[in-house]
Amino acid sequence: MKTIDDLGDLRGTRVLVRADLNVPLDGTTITDDGRVRAAVPTLRRLLDAGAKVVVAAHLGRPKGAPDAKYSLAPVATRLGELLGSPVHLAEDTVGDSARSTVAALGEGEVALLENIRFDPRETSKDDAERASLAADLAQLADAYVSDGFGVVHRKQASVYDIAQVLPAAVGGLVLKEVEALRRATQNPERPYVVVLGGSKVSDKLGVIANLLTKADRLLIGGGMVFTFLAAQGHSVGKSLLEEDQIETVKGYLAQAAEAGVEIVLPTDIVVADSFAADSPHDVVGADAIPDERIGLDIGPASAELFASKIVDAKTIVWNGPMGVFEFEAFAGGTRAVAQALVDAGADGGFSIVGGGDSAAAVRRLGFDEAGFGHISTGGGASLEFLEGKDLPGIAVLDS
Repeated sequence: MKTIDDLGDLRGTRVLVRADLNVPLDGTTITDDGRVRAAVPTLRRLLDAGAKVVVAAHLGRPKGAPDAKYSLAPVATRLGELLGSPVHLAEDTVGDSARSTVAALGEGEVALLENIRFDPRETSKDDAERASLAADLAQLADAYVSDGFGVVHRKQASVYDIAQVLPAAVGGLVLKEVEALRRATQNPERPYVVVLGGSKVSDKLGVIANLLTKADRLLIGGGMVFTFLAAQGHSVGKSLLEEDQIETVKGYLAQAAEAGVEIVLPTDIVVADSFAADSPHDVVGADAIPDERIGLDIGPASAELFASKIVDAKTIVWNGPMGVFEFEAFAGGTRAVAQALVDAGADGGFSIVGGGDSAAAVRRLGFDEAGFGHISTGGGASLEFLEGKDLPGIAVLDS
């Protein structure tokens, strides 16, 4: 892949950067600015080189039209604070405001285009429509840098098509992400442990299938664990269950046993009366979940078990929380896994925290990010990489 160095002297050059600034909001308040902070090093490098930086990004899932609740205005403010200089927000994506905002940029200044997904061509399945938006974006820049790892698995105009129009390079964040994931998937140092959580088995079917031939241990928690427990014949009460995946999971369990891959499931579960922070809760055996209750975390014995299966690992990939970590009563399993990754790192292990909710959990629970080998900014992209899929936004830069 070409890097920023390959773009040559950038002084006075307009550089379009596709960043991932898709942050969670409470109204107009950013509740986790991790992705904004992750974008800063590449932007600062370009600014220091004297480039005129034009940032394209999305927020949420607008319906291909402007929507005030998905405006990037809060992101522009926060990005300006982190960069220590104003970020000029255009009122549209490639229209009059975008053109005039970019035209007014001086060397070492930043413009942020309004939410790129306000333009329906961004996510169109029609190649010509995406190419049309890419051509409009190309009018705003002289070179392109792909630095939004959270979207490199999408064949979208500002990710894929634009890289075929302008001189293109990968940014520091995407380069760091790819190098970390390759380290964890290509001849990883062993023991190699994968920890999977989150809500649904169906979200991670490809990952499980691929890693059953690569990992030494696969630890399963979160809402997806109840489909595994059901596959073993246990009742899961009112817990999240994907009945249509039970037979698939049975196949995975059999395949793992045949391949000698250890699948570790919880032995106890924190169950509650309802999905609520203050719901009455207890710890029960994983094979004894009452019919009227819902599992919201792995239990304390399971937390200790999972930690013991992580601390001696030399490569650990973690994607998905162990429970509803947003509620303190159900954060114990996620906290234990995070601490085990830190402990393994102190003993020479390399860990990847795989984006999305896992990264948010690490920050919310107060862990120092320096204690982990790498915290990914892209949950979906990380998963597809772990599945062994080609990522369009990376492949186009390799071609």
